[in-house]
Amino acid sequence: MLLHEGQNLFGKVGLVSDNSDVAQTDISLDDYEDFFENGALPLHLVGADGTILRANQAELDMLGYSADEYVGRKISEFHADADTIDEIFARLGAGEKLIRFPSRMIAKDGSVRHVEITSSALFRNGEFVNTRCFTTDVSEIFRARRQLARKDEETRQILEALPAAVYTTDAQGKITYFNRAAAELAGRNPIIGEDEWCVTYRLFTSDGQPLPHHECPMAIALKENRPVRGVEAMAQRPDGSMFPFLPFPTPIRNGDGDLVGAVNMLVDISDRKLAESNQRVFLDELNHRVKNNMTMLYALIRSAERESYSTEARAVLGDAAQRVGAMAAAQQVLYTEHDRTGVDARDFVRAVCDSARQAFSKDVTLHIDVDARYLRNDVTMPLALILNELLTNAAKHGCDDSGSCEIWISLTRSDGEYLLTVRDRGPGYDFKDTGRRSSGTGLIAGLVRQLRGSFSVSPGPGALCTVRFTDQPYN
Repeated sequence: MLLHEGQNLFGKVGLVSDNSDVAQTDISLDDYEDFFENGALPLHLVGADGTILRANQAELDMLGYSADEYVGRKISEFHADADTIDEIFARLGAGEKLIRFPSRMIAKDGSVRHVEITSSALFRNGEFVNTRCFTTDVSEIFRARRQLARKDEETRQILEALPAAVYTTDAQGKITYFNRAAAELAGRNPIIGEDEWCVTYRLFTSDGQPLPHHECPMAIALKENRPVRGVEAMAQRPDGSMFPFLPFPTPIRNGDGDLVGAVNMLVDISDRKLAESNQRVFLDELNHRVKNNMTMLYALIRSAERESYSTEARAVLGDAAQRVGAMAAAQQVLYTEHDRTGVDARDFVRAVCDSARQAFSKDVTLHIDVDARYLRNDVTMPLALILNELLTNAAKHGCDDSGSCEIWISLTRSDGEYLLTVRDRGPGYDFKDTGRRSSGTGLIAGLVRQLRGSFSVSPGPGALCTVRFTDQPYN
């Protein structure tokens, strides 16, 4: 209860103990006066006409006034907004209680204090007597909130200015924000709080399969609480147009590390895809022309070989035709591969062997065993010529007296190194004595050096030729 000047009233406060016994404690008027004057919270009483009746020291300290400068004046003089104090009086006069009602009060130094007022009115015989107001200074909180709001607005402006599509969700995947670029990319305005997981209309995998929104990269990032990277997807707009994009969904966590949402950036890669498509068309055209040119060159050399009357010239032209044929076979494999950086090792070796086989008799049998699965493009041409020379030498010098010849070809890869072997049943030879075999061994040695590899021939009956080279790119 509140005491007014001139009242000489004592009160009793009942204290209830654990055994429900009631003890009576006398509280003097001085105690109430001390409670009012020295309370930690600012407190004032305002009469029905708006005059400040009393104010405690905490209230005076908060605003910087002395009692003479504050008490006895209209409370409206200290409120920065007339509409606000009018509303306070109207609501209190109607018997309403105000809890933390926001207002602005003017301090003595001219500054404006943001406060929250908790107040009720005292009525006697139905008449409005005075208000009882607790005033809490929330200026620091207000400034912090305003600064936070300013930072939020700055962040929003930055996101709106970004050319990349950005949106956020809560922990359940509901869309909480999207920038203009996201709406333009998606071709629609998502519904905040209703749309889930992604701002797009429909989703598909990079190969065109339908992708439900609850299985999209953003959904995975939220469900597994981890960033998702390196995934391409396709999106369809409401007008039916499609676009490829790269998503970058990243979880958002609070100070305690709890998941509170996620942010995603969608990067339109239509231009990149178009460039890749144009590049594929260009490479396909280039490979096609190289293949045709090699085929024509092969045909011209074979024609010259047939028309030549010189045995030596025919031999040289025959070797040249086989080498061009080996290169053409390698080019054909390159032309048909989807991977532009390498070829299937099995397809490559078989293609070169099939090309070389055309110059061999029917008594020459090739046994092919390839464990390696992949060859870089930059090794294919040197390796095709090496394999062709080794097969040619084996077919010329590895046959028995009946003219029958078996050749074993193997290509393996282990510990970062490729191993190519070609073995026959011939008498064998010493690599240092190249006169016993084709002069193509010199070509082999040069090509092996180009591959930064090594070439060796095992001594003894049957020639076992071994080529080793690294799987690291060479310049």
